[in-house]
Amino acid sequence: MTTIRTAPATTSGTRWRNWGRTQAATPSDVVTVREVDDVVTAVRRARTAGTTVKAAGSGHSFSGIAVPTGTSVDLSAMSGLVTADPDRGRVTVRAGTPLHQMPGILEPLGLAMPNLGDVDAQTLAGATSTGTHGTGLGVGGIATQIVGLTLVTGTGEMLTVGEDDPDLLQATALGLGALGVLVDITLQCVPAFALEAVERAVSVDAAISGFLDAVRTSDHHEFYWFPHTDVALTKTNTRLPADTPAQGPGRVARFVSDELLSNGVFAVMCEAGARFPAVTPALARVAGAAQSGRRFVASSPDVFVSARRVRFREMEYAIPLAQVPEAVDEIRALIDRRGWRISFPLEVRAAPADELMLSTASGRDSGYIAVHRYFRDAPDDYFTSVEEILARRGGRPHWGKMHTRTADDLRSVYPRFDEFVAARDRLDPDRVFANPYLTSVLGR
Repeated sequence: MTTIRTAPATTSGTRWRNWGRTQAATPSDVVTVREVDDVVTAVRRARTAGTTVKAAGSGHSFSGIAVPTGTSVDLSAMSGLVTADPDRGRVTVRAGTPLHQMPGILEPLGLAMPNLGDVDAQTLAGATSTGTHGTGLGVGGIATQIVGLTLVTGTGEMLTVGEDDPDLLQATALGLGALGVLVDITLQCVPAFALEAVERAVSVDAAISGFLDAVRTSDHHEFYWFPHTDVALTKTNTRLPADTPAQGPGRVARFVSDELLSNGVFAVMCEAGARFPAVTPALARVAGAAQSGRRFVASSPDVFVSARRVRFREMEYAIPLAQVPEAVDEIRALIDRRGWRISFPLEVRAAPADELMLSTASGRDSGYIAVHRYFRDAPDDYFTSVEEILARRGGRPHWGKMHTRTADDLRSVYPRFDEFVAARDRLDPDRVFANPYLTSVLGR
C-alpha cells in the first residue's frame, strides 16, 4: 500500500509580532509543519528560491532574533514526548514543545528539569536557542541540559548531533536559530525534587552586599530591587526530596497573591505610571512597602515558574560574577542622577560557567542583571545607558533580549565566537536562516 503524504500547510504571510511588542514583521508565507520531512521541504524550497526561513516559537524574545523576513515555519504541531529512558534520566521531546508542558511529560517518569527560569511560555527550541536560564551556581542554563538533538540544516539535510561530537553539540545546543531548525531535543533530566521557597523583603544594600555569599551557599538565589525605593525582595530556593510534604500557602493562595495582586494591581500601577510618569516613584514606594516575606514548599516547577502577565520590554546582561555588586550600585546611582521613572524592578541572578560556545556563561561564573520597562512607557535611553555600564565590564547580552551589540563587540567577549561562525558556515553556507538580527550579531 502506498502512503501519500500531504504537503505542509502553507498560508500567505500574516502580521507577526512578539509578546513584548518590540518586534513585528510580515513573513512572505507561513508553513505549518508536523513532521521532519515538512521542515526539510520548507528549507529546500527557500534555499532554491534564494529566500529565508525562520522557525516560529512563542514570540517571547524581545530582540529581533526570531523575526521572520521570508518563510515562517510554525512548529506548534511538533510537540510532545518522542522517547524516554528513565533509568538514564533522559527524554527526547519534539522541539516545539512549550516549557509549560514539560512537567506533565516528566512527572509520570519521576523526572524533572534541573533548573528553569521564571517564565514557561517559551518553546523548548526557543528557550535553548536564546540561552534562557534560571539562577543558581549548581546548575546551568536550559541549553546545558541538552545531550543530543536533531536539526534540519541550511542545505536541507537532517543532522543528528550527540555527545560523540562535543564541539558541534556545544554550537548547536545554543545555536541562535542560525545553524538549523531544531526538530527534536534530548535532555538530561534529574530525579523529581521539591523546593523550599523563602522570600524576604530586605534593604537593597543588604541584598547587594549579601548576593555573592548567598549564591555561593544557596541552591538558587536571586533578588529584585524596586527603583526609587530602598527595598529589595530576595528569593532563595532549597532543593528537597520529591516526597517532601507541601507546606505554606497552597496553589490557590499563591494564585491570589501572584496573579490577582502581583499582576493585577501591578498592571494598574504600571499603566498609571505610563500615563503620568511623575507618579511612578510614589507608586514604587507603595509597591516596595507592600513587600513581605513568605515560605512554602512545592514541586520544583511550581516554585521556579511565576506568572508574568504584565507586558514589558527587557534587557539582560551577564557579567563576571564578582562584579555584580559594584555594577548594581552604579546602576542605582545612574537612575538617581538621570531622573528616569522606572516602574519595573531590576532583577539579579547567577549561573555557573559552562562550555557552550555562545552561552552568556561560557567559560566563567556569571551574574545576570536584567532591567525592564512597561511596554507602554515612552522610549528613553535607560536601556542603552545601563548597557554601557555592563558592556564596560565584559558584559554579554542575553540573545533573546534587547541590546545594541554587534559582531565586532561580541567577538571580543566570546572566546569561541569564531568557532561558532565556522559552524554556521558549514551548516548554513547560503544563510537560509539569516535575518537582520543574526547578520548584526554574527556578521554575514
